[in-house]
Amino acid sequence: MATKIIVPMLALLALTPPATAAQFDSAYTDINLDDCTVMNSDDFGSTWACPGYKGYPLWIGEGDLRFFISYGFDSGNEIVAGQTPPPFNYLGPKLEWRLSNASGGFKPIATIVRYFVQLGDTDKQGQVLVVTQIEPGNTCHIGYIDAVANSNANQLARDIADKAGNFDCASASPTFSAKFQAWDN
Repeated sequence: MATKIIVPMLALLALTPPATAAQFDSAYTDINLDDCTVMNSDDFGSTWACPGYKGYPLWIGEGDLRFFISYGFDSGNEIVAGQTPPPFNYLGPKLEWRLSNASGGFKPIATIVRYFVQLGDTDKQGQVLVVTQIEPGNTCHIGYIDAVANSNANQLARDIADKAGNFDCASASPTFSAKFQAWDN
């Protein structure tokens, strides 16, 4: 009797596709400085502590008409705390968190945020998706995608984000999309 039950169960297991080693997903949080706590503010800029994905620490700074975003419990000491697109810029309203379940539970490995950037000395504006690797002690920008020049900009950004964890912030340079016109790189 047990054989009659076990054999069909084994056949069913054989037809089940194997789980992939790493699966990715996205979660979204709002970037609304009104929901953040002002950490510091003076004539030269401001910093905020903001709600991140499931309580993950998020730090936003502004100085010289440029925004910075950093992540983690030591966010002020991460390389990304000093990175921003070169032109004057401001942040879009959403932050996409790329999540991986490679370690057994979906955890943030990267983010994608839209920066609106000034194009040269004009009143025109560009849009750049900035991909940031999240890895304590090794958090930095790993990709810049011109969201106006590339119709598939979101997918390009996700492809870069899903490689996070393999980027050495101290020695590597971020990837630029093949079509990039937001600033000279």
